[in-house]
Amino acid sequence: MRIGELARRTNVPARLLRYYEGQGLLAPARTANGYRDYDESVVERVTQIRGLLESGLPIRAIKMILPCLDDPCTIHPSDIDPEVIALLEEQRELMDRRIRCLARNRDAISAYLDAVRARKAAPSTDEDRK
Repeated sequence: MRIGELARRTNVPARLLRYYEGQGLLAPARTANGYRDYDESVVERVTQIRGLLESGLPIRAIKMILPCLDDPCTIHPSDIDPEVIALLEEQRELMDRRIRCLARNRDAISAYLDAVRARKAAPSTDEDRK
């Protein structure tokens, strides 16, 4: 697919897709006339990249973990940057906190909806109307 279609399907501007390519996050094939040609799997890859960026990971860290998103990671220990490991651990903890907060909020909304539905389903009395 061309860059415009990928942009529409992922809701990511073509300008950002070109930036991701320039940063080494995407590697589209090229047609004979030089147009970018993206594989169907790139839709999910762009979604993963956006999610990682939105969670606060810098591109340099994303580049390191991108190969591990599809296959089990086989990184040689000498290739591991201690700063990146520390950054990833910090980001993972931030994500865990966000997940816990989202779960609490989801549970609170569910409890509220359950209470509203129960109240709505209960027969009303003259006392309820006061």
